[in-house]
Amino acid sequence: MASPAPTLGFRDVLKTSSVKRLWIAQVISVFGDFLAIFAIFSVVTFQLHGTPFQVAMVLVAFLTPLAIISPIAGVFVDKWNLKATMITSDLVRAVLVLVLVFVRDLNAIYGILFAMSVVSAFFVPAQSVAVRTLAPAGGLMAVNALMTQAMQGAQIITPSISGLLVDLAGANTCFLLDTLSFFASAGLVASLTIRRQAAAPGVAASGVLSSLMQGMRFIFTHRAISFVMISMACGMFGVRCFGSLLSVWVRDVLLSNARVFGLLNTLIGIGMIAGSQMVRKLSGRVGPERLVSFGLAGMGVAVAVTAIFGEMISAVVGMLALGYCAAFIMITAQTLMQHETPHELLGRVSSSMMSVMAISQVLAMFFAGPVAQQAGLRVLYYGSAVMLVAVGAVGLIQLQRRG
Repeated sequence: MASPAPTLGFRDVLKTSSVKRLWIAQVISVFGDFLAIFAIFSVVTFQLHGTPFQVAMVLVAFLTPLAIISPIAGVFVDKWNLKATMITSDLVRAVLVLVLVFVRDLNAIYGILFAMSVVSAFFVPAQSVAVRTLAPAGGLMAVNALMTQAMQGAQIITPSISGLLVDLAGANTCFLLDTLSFFASAGLVASLTIRRQAAAPGVAASGVLSSLMQGMRFIFTHRAISFVMISMACGMFGVRCFGSLLSVWVRDVLLSNARVFGLLNTLIGIGMIAGSQMVRKLSGRVGPERLVSFGLAGMGVAVAVTAIFGEMISAVVGMLALGYCAAFIMITAQTLMQHETPHELLGRVSSSMMSVMAISQVLAMFFAGPVAQQAGLRVLYYGSAVMLVAVGAVGLIQLQRRG
């Protein structure tokens, strides 16, 4: 019997040329995305003086297509050419971001974000399949950590940069840089050779509905994946109630500006990088379900610290802790899904997980805005903290009983 492949580190997987190029594409694209996202929040919050509901609708517009279209998009991703899908998605999104340069109407901003999300619903599962395909043996955890750290690194750098650019040069500078990042990402993806595995005999389904049901059946019959997905959906509802109105918290509670909003998001990224290092160390000794449960409970504590004290120092501590605990969830869930899912179902399972996450976040958006306006942000944040801790605790109790 063949011995299992040794677990590879970051340097090992980056020796694979295709992995390195896909990672660089991720770094460039995510950097541009964060610039544009924080520019949009700054425009809506500090220039258009949006209400909590209007600020929350920014994420609703982006998440709704991911919730509705993603499962069907995954069916096509499992059938289409991966490289062509990713390149086309990048180019279309580049054009859509460019349109943001010319609009400052809330409804137009919502519409553009909605269209971008439709395209992203195809890109994200295609990228997940590409990671599984290109990762060397024993390197899946490291590649996923690298891809996540690209997001974290961008989250460290770009919020502060975006805040400065919005103040000094205007939001359009951020939108133009994001457009260029999509073109650069498309060029790097075009240089890759992606050979996906053929579907096992009798597994590939010809119809869209039957293909969709195959993915759903696998999710609900796989104990670990279904546990992690349900836990993440509940937890994401709680954390999104908090995160969607962070800019309003900065404006109304901390009495500050777009630069502080960017700085706090930078701290989340720093916490995530520290957390990702710990996840890699713990992954061989602690089960993925337990890691996710600990992460959810820790995020709840971080939100509680931020809400209880309502000071700048508590916000700094809370954001660092929030990012640290979030890494336990993101990297663990992504790696578990890619490792356990048959290759021919990976697009469908990945997109279904994305859909569940998006649905929970959309529901949180519709819940967070009205509650914040009626009861206040602090009450909303207390509820978010309680929900996150409760979901993590229930998960740990269930694991202990099962053990």
